[in-house]
Amino acid sequence: MRRVLIINPNASVPCSQGIAAAIAPFQGGAGIHAEVVGSPEGPPAILSWQDWHAAVGPMLAIVAREAADAYVIACASDPGIEAVRAATAAPVLGIFRAAIAAAMVRGERFGVIAIVSASRARHLAALRAMGVEHRLAEEVALDVSMDMLLDPIAARARLIEAARRCADAGAGSVVLGCTGMAHHRAAVEDAAGIAVIDPCQAGMVQALLALA
Repeated sequence: MRRVLIINPNASVPCSQGIAAAIAPFQGGAGIHAEVVGSPEGPPAILSWQDWHAAVGPMLAIVAREAADAYVIACASDPGIEAVRAATAAPVLGIFRAAIAAAMVRGERFGVIAIVSASRARHLAALRAMGVEHRLAEEVALDVSMDMLLDPIAARARLIEAARRCADAGAGSVVLGCTGMAHHRAAVEDAAGIAVIDPCQAGMVQALLALA
């Protein structure tokens, strides 16, 4: 049984629970055991570049003590992905990059829904690293707290509106730009009428492919 370690770089336990729920359908398939670990020493949420950098040290400590066949960084800003890759010979996947790859399979252009406006710069840096920034149709920031996002209902209408804006801008699919959005995916897809990609699931698929 090969182990995939999904690292939530923030300290939010409900967020880790949401990640675990999102990847549950992949659990045990193809001889894979997937395990979600949180980062108690990480920031409460990754909302700024400062949070992004603060998450790196605790993640490296997790990798140093937790052996795995593949690692998935479960934050839609892919914090510290280069640093973690340098610290292990195992594959290291970032869920944002994985979700963008999945989105490009669905159509020429894609949209992104961000938790806050400050996330845009981090997403753009990842898109430029992939060489696909020109395929972004629209990015909509909700500017909500993690607590609001994790509520079953509070942010859902805004997520649906954001997905529709992306579709109106020409997106063929929409990437949820925060792990806290995972439990809204199906409802947003149904209401907005556009494919909605959960990055945790996309990251898990990429991990399975890496170990195939």
